[in-house]
Amino acid sequence: MTTWIILGLLVLIALYVIYLYNQLVTKRQMVEEGWSGIDVQLKRRADLIPNLVETVKGYAAHERGALEEVTEMRARAANVAPGDVAGRAQAEGMLSQALGRLFAVAEAYPDLKASTNFQDLHASLDGIENALQMARRYYNGAVRALNVMVESFPSNLIASQFKFEKREYFEIEDDADRAVPKVSF
Repeated sequence: MTTWIILGLLVLIALYVIYLYNQLVTKRQMVEEGWSGIDVQLKRRADLIPNLVETVKGYAAHERGALEEVTEMRARAANVAPGDVAGRAQAEGMLSQALGRLFAVAEAYPDLKASTNFQDLHASLDGIENALQMARRYYNGAVRALNVMVESFPSNLIASQFKFEKREYFEIEDDADRAVPKVSF
């Protein structure tokens, strides 16, 4: 009888370990899916930028500094190592700031603002930024779920045994990006 109880406990423990392992795998896959969503939106944004720069170039040729900065920041973002979440977040933040400056330059050119091509590109970029925000939110939620399992007992025992690791959040690095924009009329 004692043998059956011990055997039953061992089976229950084994089933629980399998359950925890499968939960960790699920959470890891959700993080990968979340990162893929961010990557797709960043690629869409990067593909749109050359069209935007060319459109602005036609109207504001002497605003070369803003155009070159956007192009340079886009290249930096593209050259970040694939697994470097913090580096990618920083590079994309700098690209967002450069795009903001480019749109500020565009404000000085009424003909550019009225251009349907520019308006379409601006609307597309706004849509991509919204989709990117949702993708970041999903990714960070998936990272949080994985990190909780990796750090919580008893799943941390399984996580350490099978080399599951905490992941980094996709966060804004520059405090200026968090600041409320100043609007004056």
